[in-house]
Amino acid sequence: MRINKNTNGFTLVEILIVVIILGILAAIIIPQFSNASQDAKESSLTSGLQTLRSQCELYKVQHSDNYPWDQAAAFADIAGIMESKTDVTGLAAGNFGPYFPTTPENPFATGALFVDEDTADGTNHWIITTLGTILPDAQKPE
Repeated sequence: MRINKNTNGFTLVEILIVVIILGILAAIIIPQFSNASQDAKESSLTSGLQTLRSQCELYKVQHSDNYPWDQAAAFADIAGIMESKTDVTGLAAGNFGPYFPTTPENPFATGALFVDEDTADGTNHWIITTLGTILPDAQKPE
C-alpha cells in the first residue's frame, strides 16, 4: 500500500512567519502616514498665510495704502471685502479684486476667520496685529 503525501501548500509555521513579518512592516509604515498628514496641514498653513499676506499687500497698493481691515466695519467683514470687487475707496462694485475666490483658512483652527490680538484665544484662523501683520492664531499642536 502506497500513501500519497500532498506537499502542496504552506505549513502553519510558514504562515505565522509571514503574518509576523507583515505586522512588523505595518508597524514601521503606519506612523509615517500620520506624519505626512501633519506635514500637509503645516504646508497648507504656510501657503494660506503667504497667499493672505500677498493679497492684502496688493489690496493696500490698490486702495490708497489702506488694508482691508482699515475699511471693514468689523473683522467678520474682511473676508467679504477680499472676495468681492471694490473701487479705490473700498466700496463694492469697483474694478479691483476679488483677491480670493474664498479666503484661505488655517487647517488647525475652528474659530473666527479674522480676529485682533485682544480677541485671539488660539482657536481662530488669523490674527491681525495692531501693526497690520497677519499671523496664524491656531497653531499646530506642539
